[in-house]
Amino acid sequence: MAHTPHTDWLAAAMGAAGQQGPGNLLRIVLIVMVVGCVLTAWFLLRGYKQKDD
Repeated sequence: MAHTPHTDWLAAAMGAAGQQGPGNLLRIVLIVMVVGCVLTAWFLLRGYKQKDD
């Protein structure tokens, strides 16, 4: 196993990251997370609504 200096490894990783985008999986995860947070907030806060009866 050859020793690769950290600078070479980091340069190769940055080059690969520049070619790849975040991908559809990350977009889906973020959208599901936001929708889940909104639904959770709605579910929790609807119990605090005061009725004017």
